[in-house]
Amino acid sequence: MIIFGTKGYLYQLAILTLVCGQCGNPAAHTLRKRVTKFTLFFVPLFPFSTKYATQCTFCGAEQRVTKEQAEQLQAQAAGGSGGQPYGQPQQQPYQS
Repeated sequence: MIIFGTKGYLYQLAILTLVCGQCGNPAAHTLRKRVTKFTLFFVPLFPFSTKYATQCTFCGAEQRVTKEQAEQLQAQAAGGSGGQPYGQPQQQPYQS
């Protein structure tokens, strides 16, 4: 008898301050990576599904993002530039 199945792993990659698309509040968002791995005899062998998402800590809304967007957001968090919503240009300070 062969016992096989799947197991999910959830990784928190970063915490960013973004404007939520659902509630409109500038709140902390967690950037998460969800990996589902195939298991054989309860031993995880290889991943067959990887998904990225951001979740608003204010309202709990979750939005899926692509791998490229997740990498960009993670680079922003590591660079300390805060978090700007993806797809929107970063605002430049006014200079006179």
